Amino acid sequence: MSALNLYPAIDLKNGECVRLQQGDMARVTVFNSDPAAQAAAWEAAGFKYLHLVDLDGAFAGKPANVAAVRAIRQAIKLPIQLGGGIRDEATIESWLEAGISRVILGTIAVRNPDLVKSAAKRWPGRVVVGIDARSGRVAVEGWAEASDLDAIDLAKKFVDEVVTVSEAEIANAVLLLLEIEKTVAEGAAAVPLAALVNKKVSLAGKNVGLIVSGGNIDMNLISRIIETGLIQDGRLGRFAVVISDRPGSLAHLTQRVADLGANILQITHSRGFGKMAIGETEVELILETAGAEHIRRIYDTLRADKFQIKNEQ
Repeated sequence: MSALNLYPAIDLKNGECVRLQQGDMARVTVFNSDPAAQAAAWEAAGFKYLHLVDLDGAFAGKPANVAAVRAIRQAIKLPIQLGGGIRDEATIESWLEAGISRVILGTIAVRNPDLVKSAAKRWPGRVVVGIDARSGRVAVEGWAEASDLDAIDLAKKFVDEVVTVSEAEIANAVLLLLEIEKTVAEGAAAVPLAALVNKKVSLAGKNVGLIVSGGNIDMNLISRIIETGLIQDGRLGRFAVVISDRPGSLAHLTQRVADLGANILQITHSRGFGKMAIGETEVELILETAGAEHIRRIYDTLRADKFQIKNEQ
């Protein structure tokens, strides 16, 4: 995977750097009361771009944290993209002339898509459509209102093509970001990568930029995604073996598994259930392995040793 470009984000409320819980302006955490200093810290850390959101502006429908944005612009040399409260071309022009590299249009994309298209033609490469969605429906006015518009239908108004990915493909993309890029991303944020790795669009020979935005993901879900991914990669395997119900038989099986370089995470011994002959017992194992080839080699070797393998997973 090529280098990942991270866009640190600063959400502005009352001139401070904040984070809202699920878009609720009443549930706010202040991280820094000096946005310019925070922006300078991001620049010093080596980031190449800055993402700004004027939260008060998004709710008010017009720019609100103008002084904070201008202070940030003066404090750093990084290009800045800004969203929140930008509802007309005059505001777009004002921000671009003030040194903002790119503006993000959300609510106005729902209210007046023709204006967005006009602005994109007037300032090519400097206008971006941002779509916030809840339960598949577009949210506007800083998440304060839910529209009846489907998020994909809105996207189709501004792009050449829309593709979809499955939940399994999204889960795999989340896992790839965790394992390769060491980045925690929510499902929606991993969708672009899911589309790329599953070849939903033809991109051969092209340089591709993916927007991975958002890390709001439950830890239990991450755990399930990791476990599912490990199973699909063959790094977790489960199978049953029928062995002789005699002292030493189980020890012989586990020693063979150890000799083959696998780690036994769980073992279940069942004598009375299942269709075994008298004098036999079934043992179910969950193994940690190096991958699909490793688990296949374990199965092949155990069969060669006359073990009866069942229910491979």
